[in-house]
Amino acid sequence: MPASPSTARAINDRLALRLLQQQGSLTAGQLKQLTGLSRPTVADLVERLTDAGLIAVVGEAGEQRRGPNAKLYGIVADRAHLAALDVRTEGVSVIVSDLVGTVLAEASAPIGDDTGTGPAVEQAVALVERVVKEAGADRLHTVGIGAPGLIDPASGELRDSTGLPEWHRSLVAALQERLPEARVIVENETNLAALAEQRDGVAADRDTFVLLWLGHGTGAAVVLDGALRRGASGGTGEIGFLPVPGTTGLPSAVDCEGGFHSLAGSAAIVELARSFGLLVQDASAPEPLAAGVVGRAAALVAGNTETGVGTAAGVGTVTADSPPDRDAQAASADRFLDTLADHLAVGAASVVAILDPGCVVLGGEVGQAGGEVLAARVEERVRRMSPLATVVRPSGLGGAAVLRGALLTARDAAQDELFAPPDR
Repeated sequence: MPASPSTARAINDRLALRLLQQQGSLTAGQLKQLTGLSRPTVADLVERLTDAGLIAVVGEAGEQRRGPNAKLYGIVADRAHLAALDVRTEGVSVIVSDLVGTVLAEASAPIGDDTGTGPAVEQAVALVERVVKEAGADRLHTVGIGAPGLIDPASGELRDSTGLPEWHRSLVAALQERLPEARVIVENETNLAALAEQRDGVAADRDTFVLLWLGHGTGAAVVLDGALRRGASGGTGEIGFLPVPGTTGLPSAVDCEGGFHSLAGSAAIVELARSFGLLVQDASAPEPLAAGVVGRAAALVAGNTETGVGTAAGVGTVTADSPPDRDAQAASADRFLDTLADHLAVGAASVVAILDPGCVVLGGEVGQAGGEVLAARVEERVRRMSPLATVVRPSGLGGAAVLRGALLTARDAAQDELFAPPDR
């Protein structure tokens, strides 16, 4: 059946707004060419969107051109302000952006293990309020939060999870109370990282892939046919609990020790590095120490004489106990990366055997630090263990993927609401 006039107008308006969001400012003539709509129809939609305060004239297409077709239209970016939070066990990072995703202000703050729930929540909320003020925003339209743990698929709430700070769940409620006009969306951090890699990272060419999160802990995100899969209880990708060979026991319902986490978590990676004579010297770094040791080892193996791979992000330096010469250090780093690849391949091959994703992204700070050196080793081992063709890629965004994914989620939700027809 043909669409009603009001439905057709809504479809055309959303199409034009998406084009302006994806490509930036456009003239009416360019909108006509890109949409295939008639000139009068484009003129009508431009007038509607301008009257609604969603688009405005932002310039002209050329100095020599005059008339309505020369006007450049763009989305009114300050129509809404958004916030994104990356909530970790050790702190919070916040960014505030406009409606099109331009970052206006950002900040991070550590929260110590010994900080009580109330003070921790107050620190995090105060950080959000400070960043909002620095961004010049009067209020927030949508807040996207990335956090470790399970998200209830029915309610969208962060569930109680063993081993995670109590202030995580309290923070969500506190933000909703302090920002009553804002919509607050919570999503698992690994799922957000996969969204960011799919939209802006190394999985942009893939409709189906798995992201293996390697940071302080472990996790996985599953994207099949372009859609993120969360599972019946929101637990798809809890790969830290996967029973695997090479551990001293089995995981339990309340503790992932003995599972894949025991091989691939940050503490396990650092301990493995020490067994090969590699030492992390800076124990006060905010990022997982594993990222530092893996980055430096990859640089040594690649013949890079710079220390920036493992130290630029503030995760410390790596040295060797003995012998002190560089060749011996590189040999130790090579054996360390081989063994780490063995461990990671066990988890990756298990996922490949069930899902056949065709692509595994080594995400998080550790995946990014290992780069192609580590990814190639994991891919070679998965190829030996599985008949299913699988490429393994290092993260292009690393730990920043969570914050990026949270912002994309907030932006999509805000635009869906603001770009919707009034009678929806």
